[in-house]
Amino acid sequence: MFFHPMDFLIIIAFVLSMWASFRVRGTFNKWSSVPVYSGMTGAQAARRMLDANGLYDVPVEAVRGTLTDHYDPLSRVVRLSEPVYYESSISAISVACHEVGHAIQHKVHYPMLVARHYMFPVVNFASGVAPILIIAGFIFQQIPWLLGVGILFFAAAVAFQLVTLPVEFNASSRARDLMVSEGFISNEEERGVAKVLNAAALTYVAAALISVLELLKYIMIFSGRNNND
Repeated sequence: MFFHPMDFLIIIAFVLSMWASFRVRGTFNKWSSVPVYSGMTGAQAARRMLDANGLYDVPVEAVRGTLTDHYDPLSRVVRLSEPVYYESSISAISVACHEVGHAIQHKVHYPMLVARHYMFPVVNFASGVAPILIIAGFIFQQIPWLLGVGILFFAAAVAFQLVTLPVEFNASSRARDLMVSEGFISNEEERGVAKVLNAAALTYVAAALISVLELLKYIMIFSGRNNND
């Protein structure tokens, strides 16, 4: 009952997402074994980059797990997974400086980051309600507005993912530029940094692609029902 021709494209996108997830882990592990010539750990690189941008009051903390690195805009803290925090490798400083890129975005009020911040409360609610309404819309077809409202809420979640893409790419771009200018890496090491950051970005692209295709599927189903009526 729920099968739609676009499901085939969604499956392809899902496979791409799984591949991207494996690739980011594989790339991270590969470049984790390559020491950075500066000898800095991820924590040291993050601290130096924060200080270089006047963010002396933003602490760098270690958190458990792998690839759990993130910047918390509410607490204004850069949190690095233990492998990134303590290790001195291409992967460690790449991920650390990427997260600092978000802190810099926060400082300069990068427009897309500001937009994502304002969208978050609405999207947090919408992403929880959308699946319920969409399922209800399929079950209770005699109440067409259920599916329509569910699609609107789902569209808000998709918009949030699309806004996230430039935020992530911009943070990586800031990280690469600063890592070179501050002497954290040599020109030869920039290739490895690019591979680590690009692999991570691919996961966001794949996730956004899946969501966009799902949204288009629901819109086509909803439009088809209205046309039949």
